Amino acid sequence: MLTRLARAGNLSRYAPGVPRPHRPAPEPLDVDAVSVVTAGTVLWAVAGLLLLAFGRGWLADHHHTNWLWTCAAGFGFGVAGVWHCRRRRDRLGRTAAARGE
Repeated sequence: MLTRLARAGNLSRYAPGVPRPHRPAPEPLDVDAVSVVTAGTVLWAVAGLLLLAFGRGWLADHHHTNWLWTCAAGFGFGVAGVWHCRRRRDRLGRTAAARGE
């Protein structure tokens, strides 16, 4: 039956005309983006330091020194991300305070 539906251009799991089950959308999570981005930035820094300390010779021998640059870029973008998330969190807090929420 799947091949017949696939040939007809309908790749849905349900046959044509069968109602699909309706699920309500889940509530959005209230996550502090600053802590998430900070954790990722710390992980990039730790990975870079470990590669520098223990894997520098192996990376050079196997022409994988770009891994160090990847860690440096991850750390740099992470620092910019932390700065951006802090600014956004503070701005949203000031806006909510001005509205009286």
